[in-house]
Amino acid sequence: MATTDVGLHESAGRDSVAPVVNNMSIQVATVNGSGSQSSNTVLLRSIFQMGIPVSGKNLFPSNIAGLPTWYTIRANKDGYVARKKEIDFLVAMNAETASADVLSLAPGAAVLYDEPLRLDSLRQDLIFYSVPYDKIVATVCPEAKLRKLVKNMIYVGVLAKLLEIEMGEVEKALRKQFAKKVKAANLNFAAAQAGYDYAAANLKKRDPFRVERMNKTQGKIIIDGNTASALGCVFGGVTVMSWYPITPSSSLAEGVIEYLKRFRITPDGKATFAVVQAEDELAAIGMVLGAGWAGARAMTTTSGPGISLMGEFAGLAYYAELPGVIWDVQRVGPSTGLPTRTSQGDLLSTAFLSHGDTKHIMLFPASPYECFEMGMEAFNLAEKFQTLVFVMSDLDLGMNNWMSDPFPYPEKPIERGKVLTKEDLDKLGGFGRYKDVDGDGIPYRTLPGTEHPKAAYFTRGSGHNEQAHYSERPEDYENNMRRLSRKLDTARTAVPTPVVHGSGKSEIGILAFGTSHWALTESLDQLRDEHKLTPDYMRIRAYPFAPEVADFVRAHRRVYVIEQNRDAQLFSLLKLDLESELAPRLRSVARLDGLPIDARSVTEDIAAKEAK
Repeated sequence: MATTDVGLHESAGRDSVAPVVNNMSIQVATVNGSGSQSSNTVLLRSIFQMGIPVSGKNLFPSNIAGLPTWYTIRANKDGYVARKKEIDFLVAMNAETASADVLSLAPGAAVLYDEPLRLDSLRQDLIFYSVPYDKIVATVCPEAKLRKLVKNMIYVGVLAKLLEIEMGEVEKALRKQFAKKVKAANLNFAAAQAGYDYAAANLKKRDPFRVERMNKTQGKIIIDGNTASALGCVFGGVTVMSWYPITPSSSLAEGVIEYLKRFRITPDGKATFAVVQAEDELAAIGMVLGAGWAGARAMTTTSGPGISLMGEFAGLAYYAELPGVIWDVQRVGPSTGLPTRTSQGDLLSTAFLSHGDTKHIMLFPASPYECFEMGMEAFNLAEKFQTLVFVMSDLDLGMNNWMSDPFPYPEKPIERGKVLTKEDLDKLGGFGRYKDVDGDGIPYRTLPGTEHPKAAYFTRGSGHNEQAHYSERPEDYENNMRRLSRKLDTARTAVPTPVVHGSGKSEIGILAFGTSHWALTESLDQLRDEHKLTPDYMRIRAYPFAPEVADFVRAHRRVYVIEQNRDAQLFSLLKLDLESELAPRLRSVARLDGLPIDARSVTEDIAAKEAK
């Protein structure tokens, strides 16, 4: 097989196949640390700038460099952005995984590979394109030490020719990527152009895949969830952040730091915020509680292992009623687990984090837009309910590229909750720190430094009565615990409400949360078109569950609960929360492989269960 031509098999028989336009999944297989991130981002943005809906998902190893990494770009004219189970076009650059990557493809897929790999002998039912990257990069990059990094930009140019991506958009995306590095931009564009020219002169188009300009991304942006979360926290008024680095939440903390330095420095150069990198996660949450007690809007970021370490302080926050925000960017566990794979596996551990009868508010963002919104709302809820609020993101949302509408400038004022001022205390004469005055379970508080003799109280993690006095009287403890439960019941009507899709007339319902939503929107269409099923779908956005969740289950005979963990944790929370007669209506669809959930798997699972 000649490798200077197309390196494709006639037996693939694709000449008569109709073009597949704006509907493909491109997977780039490279080596971690090879500089492919910039190339893949340029490729993603080039397609996005042509008006075509896209998403980008990175599957990377938990090491610094040298292990395999895959980046998948999905382009879809209908706006589907969940991971697609099948790969249509493989760019094979890693010798270690190339054979396995090729063997995993469905018949008819296309493969663009580095010439020395000689992959065209592996199968007869694929389209193969061979490119001598080393020869090409040597012509555009005189410095040998830079060639490894520039080499990846060649496949961007080759794909631009094969898929009909406009080179003007490639250059625009590339110069955005290297905005402050003109020489690097010029060098990389030369490499992309060289790849394009090679493909034009040597590769005969045989696969059906191509892109065509649309108008479905106008006004939208590309952003990852951690960056959106960081913006939301800053706009939400955070003034104190303590954190300890952990994948996949570190970039959220780094984003907060970047935006605080941009927006919270006074004209005379003074910072109006405090950021502390703590010695561990336990210290980080302790600082958050101290700052929240003092009146600051305080936060930390972590993942599952950090949540495990925070248990004791979380109980203190719940019982002493201290506000704070914790972002949990979930990854696969237990223990170290798979640090660079996504999961929704922290629900049960977080909902009841600490010992005794402890419950926490959790928010479930599904998009960067909601990361921004909930980044602000979490602080309002934390201060309103004087408790910790956990925002349950995940690696897929936090570290991957998503399309989003731009974020509106917030108009809603900050809510500090039931904080008594000196003037309030002058009128009241005093207050009971842990007394329920309004029947909603939420007591009043004062902030340290309030100039009034009745403002002071003891903040106790041990038994206390309504006046914050030490007490081990059984009735005091029971009254306090029942009030705390009443406070969480009040939260049901204050947390973000669920979002419902469907006619409301189906006997089948689906419940999901977070990033599972994107697979569900596509799966609903597959269920309708392929299986004549039209379920109603509710996306849950918070715990404790809003009253609408029970109403939804009550309105359907069978309700499938979709989530990304082994033990069906949302399913378990729902069974604990719902009336006993409703629990038998629930059916679990739990996916567990560390990969972002895909629509096809959900569709097949629900259809199989419905067939029974």
